[in-house]
Amino acid sequence: MTPEAVELTIQIVCNVVGGLGIFLFGMKNMSDGMQAIAGDRLRTLIGSVTNNRFIGCSIGTLITCIVQSSSVTTVMVVGFVNSGFMTLMQAIGVVLGANIGTTITGWILVLKIGKYGLPMLGVAALVYLFARKDRLKYAAMTIMGIGMIFFGLEIMSSGFKPLRTMPEFVQWFGQFHATTYPGVLKCALIGCVLTMIVQSSSATLGITIGLAETGMISFPTAAALVLGENIGTTITAQLAAIGGNTNAKRTAHAHMLFNVIGVFWITAIFQPYMRLVAWTVGVDPGAMVLADAGQTFPHMRSGIAITHTAFNVLNTAIFMPLLPLLARVVTRMVPDKSRKEVPHLAYPDVGMLQTPAIGIEESRNEILKMGEHVQKMLVWLKDIMTAKTVDDEKVKKVFHREEVMDMIQKEVTEFLGALLTGNVAADVVQDARIQLRMADEYESISDYIAGLLKLHLKRHKSDIEFSLAGKGELMALHVKVQDYVDLVSAAVRDNQPEVLTKARALGDAITHDMKESRDEHLSRLGTEQATPLTSLIFTDMLNSYRRVKDHALNIAEAVAGEK
Repeated sequence: MTPEAVELTIQIVCNVVGGLGIFLFGMKNMSDGMQAIAGDRLRTLIGSVTNNRFIGCSIGTLITCIVQSSSVTTVMVVGFVNSGFMTLMQAIGVVLGANIGTTITGWILVLKIGKYGLPMLGVAALVYLFARKDRLKYAAMTIMGIGMIFFGLEIMSSGFKPLRTMPEFVQWFGQFHATTYPGVLKCALIGCVLTMIVQSSSATLGITIGLAETGMISFPTAAALVLGENIGTTITAQLAAIGGNTNAKRTAHAHMLFNVIGVFWITAIFQPYMRLVAWTVGVDPGAMVLADAGQTFPHMRSGIAITHTAFNVLNTAIFMPLLPLLARVVTRMVPDKSRKEVPHLAYPDVGMLQTPAIGIEESRNEILKMGEHVQKMLVWLKDIMTAKTVDDEKVKKVFHREEVMDMIQKEVTEFLGALLTGNVAADVVQDARIQLRMADEYESISDYIAGLLKLHLKRHKSDIEFSLAGKGELMALHVKVQDYVDLVSAAVRDNQPEVLTKARALGDAITHDMKESRDEHLSRLGTEQATPLTSLIFTDMLNSYRRVKDHALNIAEAVAGEK
């Protein structure tokens, strides 16, 4: 190559890389802004996912339209399945909708505001920097992201234009023609591999549009590349499922099968499909192929958007009745393990960390599990304490559940710590702080329940018997504390801040009962109805019940938003 050609090549690479970087950063800003504005609605959408496949598909579409990435949505769903928040059928329905939602990027690019991208970016950036209200700030971030998307795309398109004057590149691009079935598959494979490498279908879509608009590739070639990108985007979910449980792997495989089978059947009728798209856009199919340098195709973006959207809508319509069959296929691909799997919370490199407004809902699900665990521990503890002999099986369950609580608290802390890095809305930060406090309080409750069991076992091993009055007081206190924890956990589940008033009143009553029991016990000790060791165990158990109540009251305060 001549020095002039080398210099031109460097210029092209700089423009394309710079434009792509601005484009992707704009996508992220737009996504972050929209998530911050629609945070509550996003959490409501996630919470409303049911086994109805149509509702799941619709929710997946809406969420992906907001987060602007099917990869993020599918990775998020894999995380939900891995933690037990979603079933396999629910997850597959959401994944199908994500494929439709991701096509919104193409339609955003159809808007004729390319030359206004830079002014939009500048004005929105000023508003973002000086706005005091969060909602205005995040709205400016959204508009700033849209401006960056179009500005980056303009830079990329300008960067590709000089390629038309370089015979070497024209000859190389000329090898990729989607005029035959092998040619279509080759182009789809290139789109797939490119998307796997960059792990962003938005990036490859931007590159494809830039090449097509400057005439470096024909429209059918661009369409075949876009189809391949649908397969390439599944690699992100596959990576997220590594180390996940069985259903997480099945969800990732369902996403892959859905796109692979869809691409294969659409490529089999590729030429008629292209003619249908050309007719929809309103142009002669022959005009779709660009041959002369400098020639432009004004409907290229809309053509690519229609190609992408129609494929995913049709593919979803075909697969929707077949969801049970798809679930059975992936179940055979990933059979159940011989041992029982415990759902756990984990944060992948993408997905939850890019969707804090939704990720906070997954960690909330873990907090609810912690509440259920301590409730079960209190039930088992009562059974153990009222039985004539020690139930070794239930003893093991209590101690094992206490270890599980330690693990969950660790996972929640790590998850929320990672979630709060970067640009996070104030309400999400507040929710995360409340959840961290609840996780700590629930874990402390489990420690005191395990401590109560150890005291009971110590009493039994030392062959110490409480008086009938002492046993009655202890069991009455246990029932009240157990009901108290049930009340607070229900308030956490149903988000009832008004529970605090009732919790304080009941908490004072429990403290009063505990003090009375202690005074009664000291009276018995004075009349030699109890030994010093008996007194020590009894008072330690009373204090442990009080501490369980105190930590439950702290949870009620967190629900009410008090520090």
